[in-house]
Amino acid sequence: MSTERSEPTRGVSGGEVTRAEYCVVACAEAWRGSGEILASPMGVIPSIGARLARRTFAPELLLTDGEAMLVDAEGTVEGWLPYRQHLELVAGGRRHVMMGASQIDRYGNQNISCIGDWRRPRRQLLGVRGAPVNTLNNPTSYWIPRHSRRVFVERVDMVCGVGYDRAVGARYHRIPRVVTDLGVFDFATPDRSMRLAARHPGVTVGEIVEATGFPLSIGDGVPCTRAPVVEELRLIREVLDPGNTRAREVGI
Repeated sequence: MSTERSEPTRGVSGGEVTRAEYCVVACAEAWRGSGEILASPMGVIPSIGARLARRTFAPELLLTDGEAMLVDAEGTVEGWLPYRQHLELVAGGRRHVMMGASQIDRYGNQNISCIGDWRRPRRQLLGVRGAPVNTLNNPTSYWIPRHSRRVFVERVDMVCGVGYDRAVGARYHRIPRVVTDLGVFDFATPDRSMRLAARHPGVTVGEIVEATGFPLSIGDGVPCTRAPVVEELRLIREVLDPGNTRAREVGI
C-alpha cells in the first residue's frame, strides 16, 4: 500500500520540518475559510496555529488574550471583548475552539473529567468545565499531543464534549478536525464516525491504526499533512515561537 511509505520531513522550502511544525500547520488549517469568528485555541501548538492562520490565510480571525481583550497575532491589543459579547459569540456559533481530550471516541465524544466509572473514578481530571457548551453551541476541534489507545477509546468514560451521535438537533454543533502528533482526523463519513484525513510525514497508516482503540474510516490513499511554505516556516520559527516552545508538546 503506497500510504505505508515513510517520507523525509521536508517543507516546501526544502529544509527539514519538525513534527511539531507539521502539527502547527495542521492546527492552523482548522480555521481556514472561517471568516470573522473568535478563535479560541487551548495549548501551545493550537495557539501558534491560530496566530499563524491570522498572519497568513485567515486575517479576519479574532484572537483574545484569554481575558477581556482582542489582540492581533503579535499580542497587540485591538479592542475590548466584554464578557456578555463573548457569551453571545459562544452561544451563536461564531467561535471555533480547539480543546484537548483525555479520551475521545469514534463519534467525537470527549472526556476531560475522570477515568473509570464516574460514580467512583480511578482518576479525577479537570472536570466537565465548559465542554458541553463549547461543543453544542460552536464548532470545536481537538488537539491531542500524544496519540494512543488510552486516548482514542471505543467509549469514553464520561461524555464532556458532545459527539455526533449525541448532538441531534444542535444547530451549531460541528467537529471540524482532530489533530494529533500522528495525523489529522475528521468526521466526513456517512455515519459521522472518525476518518483518517491525513498522516504526518514519517508516520504510516499502520502506526496510526495500531495507536487507535477503535476502527477508523480509511480511504484508498491517505495524503500527508501539507508542509509549511517558506514564509510560514519563517513566521513559526522567528516570529510566533522563536523559543521553540512547540517542541515541549511534540518533540519530534
